[in-house]
Amino acid sequence: MKLIAITGGIGCGKSVVAHMVKIMGYEVYDCDSRAKALMINDPEVKKQLTMAFGEQTYLDDGTLNRQHLSDLAFADSNALACINGIVHPATARDLQRWADSQARQGAKLAFVETALLRTAGLDRVVDSVWHVTAPTDIRIRRVMTRSGLTAQQVKDRIAAQIAEDNLATGEHAIINDNTTALLPQVLQLLIQE
Repeated sequence: MKLIAITGGIGCGKSVVAHMVKIMGYEVYDCDSRAKALMINDPEVKKQLTMAFGEQTYLDDGTLNRQHLSDLAFADSNALACINGIVHPATARDLQRWADSQARQGAKLAFVETALLRTAGLDRVVDSVWHVTAPTDIRIRRVMTRSGLTAQQVKDRIAAQIAEDNLATGEHAIINDNTTALLPQVLQLLIQE
């Protein structure tokens, strides 16, 4: 089975591309939602996060205190590195189990949607990379519209992902600039895979 990453920075439209391939019948592992689920449901991840960031990491009802972790992560690069050091390996293991399951079920192609392909080390486990790109001003407007963040908050998040934004050698670019049609680009890449 061939595992293809759909990546790109915040607001670029990688989720739109992932949704397109889902509609076409392909399975997609969403790293963001799976990482959030692991932070809530995986006992070892919960233990490590609590040890690193205190009991306030989880609310009384057992749910993740997202605001607490978010405040830490965006204020302190060491805290962000610690969170990533706990969550990324757990997500990579979960992805591997999922990919193995897809292969056993006879899938020829499967996809993984991730904003942090290189940071999480997933570039080493995928066979191909589709990198979704969009101009910064469009990305800022998209994220502001969907999340209610200010322009500065979006810029800060883009800056935090700057290493991921650069198209690496061998990656396939998908342009999502509100002008260039996405579907023909996706179909062309599927033919190439």
